[in-house]
Amino acid sequence: MKTRSSALTAAMFGGVCLVAVAAGCAKKPEPAKADPAAAAGETVAGDETERARAFLDKVETTYRDLYEEAGRIQWVNATYITDDTDWLAARSAAKLTKLSVDFAKEAATFKDADLPADIRRKLDFITLGIVAPAPSREGAAKELADITTRLGSTYSTGTIDLTNGAFSAADLAAALKRVRDPDGKNPGADLSGAAVRQDETELLMRQLRNPAHTAEVWTKWHDYAAQMKGDYARMVEIGNEGAKELGYADMGALWRSGYDMSPEEFEAEVDRLWGQVKPLYDQLHCFVRAELNEKYGDAVVPLNEPIRADLLGNMWAQEWGSISDIVSIGPERSSIDLDALLKAKGYDPVKMVKTGEAFFSSLGFDPLPETFWTRSQIVKPPGREVVCHASAWDVDLKDDIRIKMCTTVGAEDFVTIHHELGHNYYQRAYKDQPVLFQNGANDGFHEAIGDMIALSITPEYLKQIGLIDAVPPASEDMGLLMRQALDKIAFLPFGLLVDKYRWNVFSGEITPETYNEGWWALRTQYQGVAPPSPRAPDGFDAGAKYHVPGNVPYTRYFLARILQFQFYKAACDQIGWKGPLHRCSFYGSKDVGKRLNAMLEMGASKPWPDALEAFTGTRRMDGSAIVAYFAPLMDELKKQNAGRQCGW
Repeated sequence: MKTRSSALTAAMFGGVCLVAVAAGCAKKPEPAKADPAAAAGETVAGDETERARAFLDKVETTYRDLYEEAGRIQWVNATYITDDTDWLAARSAAKLTKLSVDFAKEAATFKDADLPADIRRKLDFITLGIVAPAPSREGAAKELADITTRLGSTYSTGTIDLTNGAFSAADLAAALKRVRDPDGKNPGADLSGAAVRQDETELLMRQLRNPAHTAEVWTKWHDYAAQMKGDYARMVEIGNEGAKELGYADMGALWRSGYDMSPEEFEAEVDRLWGQVKPLYDQLHCFVRAELNEKYGDAVVPLNEPIRADLLGNMWAQEWGSISDIVSIGPERSSIDLDALLKAKGYDPVKMVKTGEAFFSSLGFDPLPETFWTRSQIVKPPGREVVCHASAWDVDLKDDIRIKMCTTVGAEDFVTIHHELGHNYYQRAYKDQPVLFQNGANDGFHEAIGDMIALSITPEYLKQIGLIDAVPPASEDMGLLMRQALDKIAFLPFGLLVDKYRWNVFSGEITPETYNEGWWALRTQYQGVAPPSPRAPDGFDAGAKYHVPGNVPYTRYFLARILQFQFYKAACDQIGWKGPLHRCSFYGSKDVGKRLNAMLEMGASKPWPDALEAFTGTRRMDGSAIVAYFAPLMDELKKQNAGRQCGW
């Protein structure tokens, strides 16, 4: 899974809600407290309302005026990392972080005022959208901005050396050729491995099948992350100090307050959702471990222990689809190899994006603006450092929408493109809302839209767009469902634990001295995975995941996994689909597009249950749709796992 962020990231604005792609900043307004001194009341209340309106007008005008300048600075920094662009980003971040905190403090002066619901909602957003608030003391905003910028650059420009270790020269050259010259069109590609970039380590982890090789790449990248520990710990100190000034116990409490419910209610809600889907993960984990044991043996994959994290085809073991060549189920493996199909049909990165656009067009959405095609970074520019994590951008709060990717032709990026475009179409749908309402209903919504579209990349859809000539028989459905489960189901515990970890870091339950211990305790508890090498107690393995040093809240991705299936099932119900849920494609349905746009246009103007109801007819997030989608696979996994010792 890739990072999905707007132009104004947490590092840029300290996470100001209005500018984050998916900040999830909605909070249910608290009932106004009566003011005994205002018994005569109406005059005082009216004065407070007008004062609040004037303040909000100032806030929205200020943000709108500054937005494009800051967005362009951040864009340049993300697509051309140098000392100079780092300086520009840090300077802009410092200014805007201080501004956001100042606004939040002024918003707090209306805490007990009797105000209309829309005004109360906007005031709440001003505070709840700050991911890492700087305290008001002199120099704090600059220090925080310097740290966040440095963390982002340290991560994105990271390299590891694989020339002295488990790889032979020939093995390393072959692996790097697959990464740097997959089509044989770059005969000058450096295959020495002296400096393997962060994005290349991710590609290697997808491809490598030698446990010694995967262990080395994994270990060296996680060791690299340790250098960010000091900056990260200091960022937490400053952010917690700022959160306390705003009236919250710590940054975790601030983050959990943005879901139209109390922090305690939200934590209980995500635990409830996890309880709904955990049986799916338990069965998948048991089966995958058995398959890996068959390939690698007891010494590498014991059948009663957590799975080595480096063997799952992903640097963070968050999605396992890359090992579908090892893990299969059913009487037949699927004949659909999307990687091969895209290459055989002559797809390039731009054509992949055009195909994603065509899906939204089939639902009745307008084409992307011409500036999207001239200003997006679709492939990695040669000769410069960039942030390769995929992201969707809204640069001017109007029409300047873009994506930033280092796209390679293949199934993973084909799906990612549909996801990122979901952000862009959401951004465009709510552009006429007031500035403070230009956001998703909650942050899970923003992440789920594109993923809902991606679920419609079914065999039926692939036939409709000419990638396959015939829909494979039902006998291959298990293979297709397994490939989906390796990404969708495998991700669920990881999507939950990243923020559970940080909530404990922010609260002080996990200290810098126990960063690694706390991280691996949660990864073992929720994922059942273990590191392939001994980890230093004073290390910072969590920092190997971009979102941690980037300070990007992560529960949104867990919620998105739940919501995308809920949205998908609602769309399939709307077209009257009667077959197996996993075979439904709503490609071409203008009715679905009309209802979807009605939800998207709301932005964050209403509590998220209102938005959910507008499209699905229900007001509660529910894991039953994902359970229904994978029900045939679940039945088969239970049969396959009969007699096995599951768990860890």
